[in-house]
Amino acid sequence: MSLGIGFGLCGAAGLSRLLRSQLYGISPNDPLTLGGVVILMVLVALLACFAPTRRATKVDPVAALRYE
Repeated sequence: MSLGIGFGLCGAAGLSRLLRSQLYGISPNDPLTLGGVVILMVLVALLACFAPTRRATKVDPVAALRYE
């Protein structure tokens, strides 16, 4: 996960020059904004993993193996 965050931050820093003209009121490499986006994406990823994991814990492993 940290490798993806690192690549994403490097990509964001590289592409910030292209978006410089569309940003109003913040700099392209604003650490607070980048940190907030990283935290938001991590929370979304964890939430996306939580629902299927919770559903999978309710299945009896023996019943799942017999089904296969």
